[in-house]
Amino acid sequence: MVFYQNPKIVAGCVVQWEGKVLLCKRAIEPRHGYWTLPAGFMENAETTVEAAIRETLEEANAKVDIIDLYTVLNIPHTNQVYMMFRGDLIDLDFSPGEESLECGLYSEEEIPWDDLAFPTILHTLKFYFEDRKRGAFPVRSGDIIRENNRAIFALRRS
Repeated sequence: MVFYQNPKIVAGCVVQWEGKVLLCKRAIEPRHGYWTLPAGFMENAETTVEAAIRETLEEANAKVDIIDLYTVLNIPHTNQVYMMFRGDLIDLDFSPGEESLECGLYSEEEIPWDDLAFPTILHTLKFYFEDRKRGAFPVRSGDIIRENNRAIFALRRS
């Protein structure tokens, strides 16, 4: 019998509403009390889109209409691949789920940049606000690597 140890896929969403994005404050470790986009580990028998929709519902009780894939970020040192989608919030009927202390809609200026939970979230949000200003949202991919005990982003070009 062969036992495989493969990377885990994290699926999530940049949920947008009238120029703002939905953020959740984590109620669980790792990074309890820090802010994140709704995201989590994919489950068996679901697609990445289904996982992003489910995680948004679980973490923020929010319904989202997925637009497209937005970022694919590899994190070799944690054996994870983040697949973040862009989506529209369907209505304002959202509230913290079991894994969130609070959630809300934030403009670029209101984002708690110093209190974001993970480098993947930081880079996805930076890309999102840059791309929104340009009016184009290409799929972004890259690697988050550890260098001198810091997380560094390395952009992949095709």
